[in-house]
Amino acid sequence: MKLCWLDIRSVTEAKQAILEEALHQRVDAVLTSDVADLKPLPPSLKRVLLASGSLPEDLSSVDIVIVDAEREPGLFCAAKALESVEVGRFVEIIDAATLDLACESCRTEKWSVLEFRDPTKIPLELVLAASNGADGSIITVAGDVEEAEIIFGVLEHGSDGVMMAPRAVGDITALKAATTLQSPDLGLVELRVVKTTHVGMGERACVDTCTYLRQDEGILVGSDSKGMVLCVSETHPLPYMPTRPFRVNAGAIHSYTVASGTRTNYLSELKAGSTVLAVDVKGRTRAVTVGRVKIETRPLISIDAIAPDGQPVNIIMQDDWHVRVLGPGGVVHNSTELTEGDIVLGYLPKEDRHVGYPINEFCREQ
Repeated sequence: MKLCWLDIRSVTEAKQAILEEALHQRVDAVLTSDVADLKPLPPSLKRVLLASGSLPEDLSSVDIVIVDAEREPGLFCAAKALESVEVGRFVEIIDAATLDLACESCRTEKWSVLEFRDPTKIPLELVLAASNGADGSIITVAGDVEEAEIIFGVLEHGSDGVMMAPRAVGDITALKAATTLQSPDLGLVELRVVKTTHVGMGERACVDTCTYLRQDEGILVGSDSKGMVLCVSETHPLPYMPTRPFRVNAGAIHSYTVASGTRTNYLSELKAGSTVLAVDVKGRTRAVTVGRVKIETRPLISIDAIAPDGQPVNIIMQDDWHVRVLGPGGVVHNSTELTEGDIVLGYLPKEDRHVGYPINEFCREQ
């Protein structure tokens, strides 16, 4: 879970409404340079003072004191001498020297609040690499929610948290959604194959992602929104062509796939820049970006399976043995060699769908 800090130093209009939103969204911390702003806040969040000049006499409403130690070393030492608050450093990274300071802070301090002047994320990558394994937390200043999402993805791990100054009510809700944008594990089930049928020609989609997929990883595809099969990526060797570990030969264009979270898309809707959920045999997921979708006319095969609770599941794929699905333990099954009784992995969403979103209504797919 990523940390969400709210910087209210520049907030003048609707400050009370923004603070109420922050409490409702359960942000992790509120930062200000005026200790009076922190006194009404409950201890359910971290109350952070960005100190300058001197420390207030009354720090009873402060949990963390942040100081620019390079500019005010005496104030930083005074804060470090306190036992009632946690202490961290603020570093503005503008050149190689301040980048070194940021790396040092992240290796040694409990809290490091970093602001990067330049839009490139290379300095943040260097800081994260230099502080790998350190115990402290890195909070990176973000100009907006879009930048926050990028910060969370730097070097895959990303910053421990972001701090953003809201411009209006609603910004904190969007930021909080970005901090919690984690792909949940899915409860995969074992499906027993009952029949395969050659169904003639049709269009199928190959989904090429911008990510190297693992040998036990693919995407979920199904003819019905409530039943999908785990299709493996082309990471396993083939005799007539090189492996393409970014690709999933997924299924016929009408098929559903899980795009992100609880949202589904038809394979025909995916395009460059879309998001699709990569899933491994243990149900662990990650959102990956689609780089290209290849739709071509090919012979198709229909695979019918049944879930342990009796629910039928169908997938229509390209009728070729190099198109594969995954079974328990990462066993790879060529789609054309599946026979009655074979076990493949699948997923059974519970909700009906309307334009890809889950909805509680009557819907029968057959």
